[in-house]
Amino acid sequence: MGDSLGLLKVTVVQGKRLVIRDFKTSDPYVVVKLGNQVAKTKVINSCLNPVWNEELSFFLNEPIGVLNLEVFDKDFLKTDDKMGHAHVSLQPIVSAARLRQILRVSSGETTLRKVVPDSDNCLVRESCITCVDGEVVQSVWLRLCDVESGEIELKIKLTDALDPDATSG
Repeated sequence: MGDSLGLLKVTVVQGKRLVIRDFKTSDPYVVVKLGNQVAKTKVINSCLNPVWNEELSFFLNEPIGVLNLEVFDKDFLKTDDKMGHAHVSLQPIVSAARLRQILRVSSGETTLRKVVPDSDNCLVRESCITCVDGEVVQSVWLRLCDVESGEIELKIKLTDALDPDATSG
């Protein structure tokens, strides 16, 4: 319990069709949580289709958790408004990293696994987990819950995953 599995780099790429929380628009930002680790993006003013392209880093440890995200509308005179939330299980990317290690995949690009939308995630569509030059990568579109509309694109990368030799070579 508590063993380190590597560094999880989550790039919050963009949002699409986010809900209006101010008069005609919103000022969205994203809070990403993994266990007790929390990071957030910058605020994009007056935009319902924001592009962040911000990389947030987390230490991934056993037991493998769920990556949670919440989108908020920044308000200056009152509490920030909720614009939805989503989650994605990290078990598939960790399993793919273990498979990469077993297969000794280290160069080029190899598809390791496909993940389909289900109750363990908020995926909009099927997502592939690939190994790109030794790094395990997954791109996902997540549907925001408890709101009328909204999707968030993430790129999830697991580095130094389960590989003690990854830092030496």
